[in-house]
Amino acid sequence: MCADLWSFALSTYARPGVEAACLRLQAQGADVCLLLCGAWLERRGVARLPERVVALQQLARPWRTRVVDPLREVRVQWRALAQQDAQLAELRRQVKALELEAERALLTRLEALAKTWPTNEGKGQYEWLEDLASEAADLDHNALQQLRVGVTRT
Repeated sequence: MCADLWSFALSTYARPGVEAACLRLQAQGADVCLLLCGAWLERRGVARLPERVVALQQLARPWRTRVVDPLREVRVQWRALAQQDAQLAELRRQVKALELEAERALLTRLEALAKTWPTNEGKGQYEWLEDLASEAADLDHNALQQLRVGVTRT
């Protein structure tokens, strides 16, 4: 079990099926950083309380909308053009790296908030993912379940 959220997120995202599930959920409006944080909290046995869910969402939303999403939009807009322009492809690679660093910064902020919450108080609680994905419209519950399965694989 990874102690810090960034390491947990990297190892979880690399597991079979997790990346695809995360991308599907992201396309539906879910915040993958929040979902990975929720999975991390579940693994640590942190009790899900409504005020904790709200605190995480309030911390994540402005960073995602002001920092991560604009970088992602530029990267996506440049996808087709970058296939035919080497200089633009390099710029797109740099934007992708910035997007990843912005996500890492968000995960660091989420971890700092949640690090003070007691662990091993909510073993067997599996509502974190559902609550943190609740902002996504028409949530793909199959993708959420695929994420959960990927997280529980050891």
